[in-house]
Amino acid sequence: MKIALIAKDKPGALEIRKSNRDAHVAYLKATDAMEMAGPFLDENGEMCGSLIILNMDMAAAQEWAANDPYKKADLFDSVELITWNKVLG
Repeated sequence: MKIALIAKDKPGALEIRKSNRDAHVAYLKATDAMEMAGPFLDENGEMCGSLIILNMDMAAAQEWAANDPYKKADLFDSVELITWNKVLG
């Protein structure tokens, strides 16, 4: 099952994102169930959120999201986990 994790950063939290980015990227790379990941960008081209596609069940995705270094650093204003169906690409 594919899960889309859609997270939006708290306003003014770019420095939190930058200071935890290496740990977050290492966490992504350590997860064999992560298929795609990348930041959302604001109108200035600065990172402001995340889109991550995970290939796992919802319970595992919830646990994975709870252990993300960005979550532990309290970066996110909101996080949604939505079952997703890849059709093209």
